[in-house]
Amino acid sequence: MNSGDWIALDSVYNEAPKDSIWDFLEVYSRCLIGNRLNRPEVSIPAFAELLQTHSEELDLGNLFSCSLMYAIDLSKVGKNKEAAELLASILDATKQYLDSANIAVIQNQKDLYSALSNYEPYTLSFKGEKTSIPFSIINSENNKGSRLKLDKCSINGIEADITFDTGAALNVISQEMADKLQLIPLDASVIVGGINDVDGRYVLAKEIKFGNLTVMDVPFVILPLETGNEEADKFLNQYGIIIGTPFMLQIKDFTLDFINNEITIPTIAPERTNQKPNMFFGDGMTFSAKGKVLNEPMIMHIDTGNADYADLGSQFYVNNKEFVETHGKLESVGRAGAGGVHKSEVYLVSDIPIELGGNTVVPAEILVAIEDLSDISALRFDCNIGLKTLMMYGKVRFNLVDFVLSTQPR
Repeated sequence: MNSGDWIALDSVYNEAPKDSIWDFLEVYSRCLIGNRLNRPEVSIPAFAELLQTHSEELDLGNLFSCSLMYAIDLSKVGKNKEAAELLASILDATKQYLDSANIAVIQNQKDLYSALSNYEPYTLSFKGEKTSIPFSIINSENNKGSRLKLDKCSINGIEADITFDTGAALNVISQEMADKLQLIPLDASVIVGGINDVDGRYVLAKEIKFGNLTVMDVPFVILPLETGNEEADKFLNQYGIIIGTPFMLQIKDFTLDFINNEITIPTIAPERTNQKPNMFFGDGMTFSAKGKVLNEPMIMHIDTGNADYADLGSQFYVNNKEFVETHGKLESVGRAGAGGVHKSEVYLVSDIPIELGGNTVVPAEILVAIEDLSDISALRFDCNIGLKTLMMYGKVRFNLVDFVLSTQPR
């Protein structure tokens, strides 16, 4: 639990005799396994049991985080009213002990679920036996970065330029696009972590069409995409509309097919099997997968919104200093994201093999950080796998029922 290895926790929990586990830890394990491995049918009853029978064993921090995870899982299955009521009761019981930042987090989430309870978020309608969404890979002017643009899409009947971002925990839209597409304002706001924290407001798209898939009542967050840096703003302005992991969870299974440039989605979601997961929700409820970098086991943040090959954190530099300095060159790079731009010294390193989903590729260059960037939410990952590395595979499948990521070579 302390290391955040939810796959290992799942394995230990399944193998250990249940009467050998302290009652509190047995229930708490089911909560975390269900939440982090996308099994709300496991976590929802476990959270209910935890709060009913073991609340006195939770300190304030654990009560806070468990309540938010419980509400997230309720919302996943469409129980937004129950999620709002839960957070209202938690806020009433703990408000006097919480600081203003934590009060704001709970209040904002409660407001969101209250607003969504008036709609039916992510109602899906498929036409035909196969659903595929064509996409284009759009390269930046200097050809150093790429983004995955969904083709043949519309929002509220108006053609829309949508970026598909597996590293985004929210669906994001600019104010300009929200106005143009006539999105419905919701009485809910959020603080979003990026390069810096920024304030966002929720709006709702009544209908989005992705090829022959129609999705109703899709929430977005309006975020300011201006950083004050001309070059960064030119880059960020491409991302006027971003579809993130909340949508992906609802379609339950999709494959990024980089051979045919399409996302394929089964019209009937797969049933859960006994296949062991290799993926889980990391910080911010985005996708993390187990893989290897330079044959070193690594937790990888899978991020099609990252325009580069990959970023490695400073711990990789510490562990492999001689290799990095021998195979790399030192440069200063700027990273643009919500709330600003961050510049830092990195090594651009070649000849680093990356194993993901059972197959290995060797990207042209990988950024290796020298300084610890863990205090910046957008850069705190030990390993961030970007779009250009994923494109080196023929296909990348996200089975979000078993939580298994698999790849096929080209």
